Amino acid sequence: MSGKILIITGDAGESFEVLYAKQRLSEAGYQAVIAAPAVKALNLVIHDFEPGWDTYVERKGYLVTADTDFESVRPEEYVAVLCIGGRAPEYLRNNPRVIELVRHFDQKDKFIFAICHGIQILTTAGLVGGKTVTCYEHVRFEVESCGGRYVDRDEAVQDGNLVTGKTWQSHPDFYRLVIRSLNQTRKALAN
Repeated sequence: MSGKILIITGDAGESFEVLYAKQRLSEAGYQAVIAAPAVKALNLVIHDFEPGWDTYVERKGYLVTADTDFESVRPEEYVAVLCIGGRAPEYLRNNPRVIELVRHFDQKDKFIFAICHGIQILTTAGLVGGKTVTCYEHVRFEVESCGGRYVDRDEAVQDGNLVTGKTWQSHPDFYRLVIRSLNQTRKALAN
């Protein structure tokens, strides 16, 4: 294994984003650790678009068990953090420990990844000001209100140690940047 990646989510996290992250990061040789408010089976959701709806619909998704809880996380053991979308960031951004964790990664100049609504955690932590980011289009107002520059033209964007993606449909572009970033960290740690 080349290091641990902290995946932040909880109930109502986006199923496909959680499962894809765990599998893709493991495939690349990293230990992907899912952290949530408690170690339990998380009730994930599936957001999709249907004809006739002005916004996405939400359905029950998969159950995935968290590997650890936020209070037990020792951030110095991780090389990067990933904030998953879905509805979970709505309430996770109000958890002081979550904000403390993502700020640790910023202060230590480690990579911070966020996809879809995951950016809501970073806006609350004050980490998007002056940064160029992307996310789910209806979170744009929060990004811009917090001083971030929202980009719509790209599925994924990197600005320094911050890598962001629009939605689970952005996985190919987003994970190309994520894996490239992690490989830079791997190379730096090897020297």
